Amino acid sequence: MTDAVYFTLIPTDNGHHIGQITLNAEKSLNALSLVMIRQIAPKLEEWKTNPGVVCIVLRGVGEKAFCAGGDVVSLHDAIKARDFATTDAFFKEEYALDYAIHNYPKPILVWGHGIVMGGGVGLMAGASHRVVTERSRIAMPEITIGLYPDVGASWFLNRLPGRLGLYLGLTGASFNAADALFVDLADFALPSTQRDAVLGGLMRLDWQAEAASNHYVLGKYLREHSRHGIPELAPSPIREHLDVIRALTSYEYIEEMVDAICRYDGQDDWLRKGAQRLSTGSPTSVRLVLAAQQRARHMSLVEVFAMELNISRQCCRHPDFAEGVRALLVEKDNTPRWSPATLAEVSQPFIDAFFIAP
Repeated sequence: MTDAVYFTLIPTDNGHHIGQITLNAEKSLNALSLVMIRQIAPKLEEWKTNPGVVCIVLRGVGEKAFCAGGDVVSLHDAIKARDFATTDAFFKEEYALDYAIHNYPKPILVWGHGIVMGGGVGLMAGASHRVVTERSRIAMPEITIGLYPDVGASWFLNRLPGRLGLYLGLTGASFNAADALFVDLADFALPSTQRDAVLGGLMRLDWQAEAASNHYVLGKYLREHSRHGIPELAPSPIREHLDVIRALTSYEYIEEMVDAICRYDGQDDWLRKGAQRLSTGSPTSVRLVLAAQQRARHMSLVEVFAMELNISRQCCRHPDFAEGVRALLVEKDNTPRWSPATLAEVSQPFIDAFFIAP
């Protein structure tokens, strides 16, 4: 059986080591499974206390994706079997891993090439050095499967300008490398063809014994590469449409906001696709997106993860999550039967109950 994750210790020229973690599930676009989480978390902890390891590299196999999200098909199967011990463990351990990355003392370089969605964004968002390429495609598309933007998104989407984070959560809009740089969800853009050269060059850097010094060493190295090897990036649709997004989300009530977004009938493909995803998404997810971001506004990151753990555990015990995965990824009929079926039927007490631990 092939290992779901590869771990490699790469020696540097000055006697240290770089710890490389490679997600190895190419057929599923490196979807993050509980098995992978349980391999990565202890290895990060081990390397954190190993004075010989100076830097971590996190990447995925293949040319299509860094990580397309959590392994929601396996979660669907566990929900159908009413194996909530497994689903609870998945979210608890995934969020603990994401939180560890946010607080890791040593530099972590994430090569965010190709598809980076959902759980993949969770792995990338907290890393100290986040690299995107001309082929990066990033999104939090959980509204299409009856979930909501989790993995700390209630915290980092809240920090985007205006109500942009709310718009991205409601529409599941995909954004590119230029967008990621613009909204500070990435730090460097490099050509995908330079991956091996960039990662290989890490061995020759002047690594130090202190983690703070190594953050500087890695940042300087990537900055120099980005200045001399800037990829040709597609324009940023977020930057282009920021004023439109502000107008579409400048409503007091979620019903008005949803109506405004879904009524968009212009020629812009990016805005039309967002309207389409929202119009066919889970009504429960719509209210969860808003409620989670509202409650998280003044929370710390650890409080956000604790809140999201309650919501995600509840989502596994309500019908829409399993139904959304069934319709999109299992039976692929693209006709989810949401329950409740309309936004008007989703009451505030119903949503409030998602924030209470099962």
